[in-house]
Amino acid sequence: MTQKAKKALMIGSMCFFSYLAVYLARNILSAVTPAMQSQGFAKESIGLASSIYFYTYAVGQLINGLIGNKVKAKYMMCFGLAFAGISHLLFAYLTHTNGSFGDIPLSAYVAYGAAGFSLSMIYGPMTKIVSENLEMPYTTRCSLGYTFASYFGSPVAGLLATFLAWQSVFYTASTVLIVMAVTVFITFLLFERKGIIVYGRFQREKKQGKRGSLRLLLDRQIVKFSFISVLTGIVRTSVLFWLPDYFAERLSMANEEATLTFTVASLFISCGAFLVIFLYEKLFHYDMNKTVLVMFACAAAGFTLTYFIPLPALNVVTVVLSIMASNGAATMLWSHYCPSLRDTGMVSGATGFLDFLSYMAAATANIVFPFLIEKQHWPWDRIVLIWLALMVVGVGTALPWRKLRKGAAKE
Repeated sequence: MTQKAKKALMIGSMCFFSYLAVYLARNILSAVTPAMQSQGFAKESIGLASSIYFYTYAVGQLINGLIGNKVKAKYMMCFGLAFAGISHLLFAYLTHTNGSFGDIPLSAYVAYGAAGFSLSMIYGPMTKIVSENLEMPYTTRCSLGYTFASYFGSPVAGLLATFLAWQSVFYTASTVLIVMAVTVFITFLLFERKGIIVYGRFQREKKQGKRGSLRLLLDRQIVKFSFISVLTGIVRTSVLFWLPDYFAERLSMANEEATLTFTVASLFISCGAFLVIFLYEKLFHYDMNKTVLVMFACAAAGFTLTYFIPLPALNVVTVVLSIMASNGAATMLWSHYCPSLRDTGMVSGATGFLDFLSYMAAATANIVFPFLIEKQHWPWDRIVLIWLALMVVGVGTALPWRKLRKGAAKE
């Protein structure tokens, strides 16, 4: 193993475990939703809690992404993980003790919102570390590692929810977050002293006149990938969040069966990140735009089958493959596009902005979906049609409009 590979492995390992802790915490509420509903908690109350979390996470990405351009990652990640652990602990405690079951108190909503803001301190600074200290193809490989961790957090949360009471799942995640906070600070401190992590490269390049600008971001299709962030954010966050409920209600599964199915399904979904990178390199020959277009098209086809197939076993397969395909487009965004912006000097800020859009969309969807189901009495079939429509918009967004315009101009 070369020195560059060893360096990538060390940085990548810490990023992987840090982000796994983040997404373990982020997916807990989704995994325990059937159990909470069986104890009297309303779907809308759970949806509101998740939306508050996603909104504060989104706003935090925008703010902390910009701060991450200036502040060292070890400070932001350590504080974010530790405070998120405390906030998750408070949410479970306040929800369990303040009032009867079925009632989430205001203080618990505040605690859960604080958890979302705290966890937003991780991704932007972490991506900045990877982009500044690694070179291709290790940048993509490392980013792929923590992209996989973001998907793998779902089955881990589901597994905990299968064996533990829902309050205990929150307490376990709180412990993991606090332990990771201490581990990240100590490890990154050692990496800095050994020269594995170096900060400020782009500040030095700015003085030499090599740094990019906002115009460069526009040239790098930041607008196009903003739309991709919104569309895939709804699927990878909101659709995945309601998947256990979808299994329980549309496919008539018992709560335990729905949770177990969600665990297995999310495990397969998490492996999709490796598959799309393989296809990107071997089949699409490093053409990012073509990869995104094909992924959206496959997702649209998959949700079409999901709408028409009533058989539970096949329906689970089609909805899982659809989410995997949509996540494939998201993988290209987070694992390739964001790290490729390092010459702009705004990796953390740009990444935070794109994540902000992603979670604002997901938070809104988490209010809209339960409202349509509970208040408007929409069947799940109509919700699936919304998912399908989003992927059709994704196909339109991913089309090579620049090439088409240039071709039309030549004619």
